Amino acid sequence: MNKGFKLAVVGFAALVSTACNERTNAAAVAPLATAIQAQTVDKQYLDIVDQYFKAYLKLEPLYATFAGVNDYNAEFGGDLTEQYLQDSHQLNSRYLALVTALDRNKLSPQLQLSYDMFIYDRQMALAGETFPSYLMPISQFYSTVITMVQLGSGESAQPFKTSTDYANWHHRVTGFVHWMTLAQQRMNEGISARVVLPKVLVERIIPQLDAQLVAAPEDSIFFAPVKHLPAQLSDVERTKITAEYRNMIVAELLPAFKSLRDYFQNTYLPAARDSSGFWDLPDGKAWYQYLANYHTTTTMPVEQIHTIGLQEVARIRQEMDKVRQQVGFQGDLPAFFASLSSEPQYFFSTPDELIRGYDVIKQRINAVLPHYFNVMPKADYVVKPVEAFRQQSAAGASYDAPAVDGSRPGIFYINTYNLKAQPKWGMTTLSLHEASPGHHFQISIKQELSGVPEFQRFGSYTSFEEGWALYAEYLGIEMGMFNDPYQYFGKLSDEMLRAMRLVVDTGMHAKGWTREQAIQYMKDNSPMAESDIIAEVERYMAIPGQALSYKVGQLKILELRHKAEQTLGDKFDLKAFHDQMLTSGSLPLAVMEAKINSWIASQQQS
Repeated sequence: MNKGFKLAVVGFAALVSTACNERTNAAAVAPLATAIQAQTVDKQYLDIVDQYFKAYLKLEPLYATFAGVNDYNAEFGGDLTEQYLQDSHQLNSRYLALVTALDRNKLSPQLQLSYDMFIYDRQMALAGETFPSYLMPISQFYSTVITMVQLGSGESAQPFKTSTDYANWHHRVTGFVHWMTLAQQRMNEGISARVVLPKVLVERIIPQLDAQLVAAPEDSIFFAPVKHLPAQLSDVERTKITAEYRNMIVAELLPAFKSLRDYFQNTYLPAARDSSGFWDLPDGKAWYQYLANYHTTTTMPVEQIHTIGLQEVARIRQEMDKVRQQVGFQGDLPAFFASLSSEPQYFFSTPDELIRGYDVIKQRINAVLPHYFNVMPKADYVVKPVEAFRQQSAAGASYDAPAVDGSRPGIFYINTYNLKAQPKWGMTTLSLHEASPGHHFQISIKQELSGVPEFQRFGSYTSFEEGWALYAEYLGIEMGMFNDPYQYFGKLSDEMLRAMRLVVDTGMHAKGWTREQAIQYMKDNSPMAESDIIAEVERYMAIPGQALSYKVGQLKILELRHKAEQTLGDKFDLKAFHDQMLTSGSLPLAVMEAKINSWIASQQQS
């Protein structure tokens, strides 16, 4: 139950008692009516958004599985169909109208925050319908294909505990096979409309599909759940599942993957574009501005974001040069970059050593977290290498949330494809960002919240989540994680990456920069390995605007913390500030700012 709703119920009960004992006088009638009214509007809102969330899970069955709702585990969904597009529009329109019909001022304070989030989500979803994203349904970085491979491995959210679970997955795969055919039809429409991917991204997708074309079904990642059949299954069930999964891979998946792979090679690649950015698509600049707004949850013009990026790059370069001088390096900053990115002492020799190194850092960070946080996640996380099939085009690191039911920990993925892209001096800041107190903290705590609507527990805003993770790197300074100047340089290097993103992402999508220009800019301003830079730039090409959210979000969080410190003085409590940031889920930046301003005002009064 919502905390604000609980308070209304308690207040109502107390008032009823007073009214009964004192035979209801005029002084009691007004607050009684107010309590009833507040309770009713709160309940109306909670009922509406609960109905919305249930309808959304039915529309998006893959999302439901990740949210820990197993009712739709056998369904795939039809996000490329005309029916889906209509249903999605109707869902957002209907519930936007229902919620806006409520009187926000009569909601409890916590639900007013939730109300603002819900309205923002529906409005942004409807605004996004203007742009035909469904004509580019697959990229090398994020795609349904990658999601299904991860689910099919048995190491993600899809459960494989009973014979029903195995049957559910087989049904879902049948839907996926149909989706791969429909994806080709949508991409053909994209070719006709000149809404296509850049050639270089298509060239990255083809090897990912090649990796699924195995010689024997046992070699497929989709056979992995059969290699780990639950002990409680009978011999008959084991034999049946094994035979069905072999046939599923041979008769359904392999032909579908081959068809999709051949389509990309023979049809789509020749039609792909040579440009790197959205500016070259029909209405591409407006589309990119929408994506920038969507990911940053601001209305900032992309030109302003580009300028902020240039300023931040210049500032961080100065900080980097101070570190160069501090360690006594003889040479200029580019030479220092070259040294840090090439000399053997800065790298591990094997992937296992790298993973063990992160486990050591995990313990060091965990030891000091209680000094900075009241609220911490119940779920743990593990450090694992990125799966082989996607190593070449995956980011250097990423995070997957734990299972909602607590059955699986969070996963901090490290890309071990190129150990020269994983320097020792960058490990502390990366761990702070992806794991604790970054993504693992924020996302796990969000999932573990009680008393908030379900959409709030599982919704996300990139600017908040990535802004928080980048803030977590900053917090590492106060936590004593960067006393070593080389580790501090790693923190600056990661911050530089986020600042360069503001320049490069807007450069390619709004200013006509080429992929090569973007790569060179990042080489000139950081010690990153070239393979990492290329993967980063191609990521920005695939998901425009997403990379803007990190720095924009971090700068807003730091701005609000500074305001709280300046306003409250000795009353400022860092743990309490972190509580405010983490205990309402992921928030649009404007909603977050309103919450923190309200908290500052309440602390002043107290």
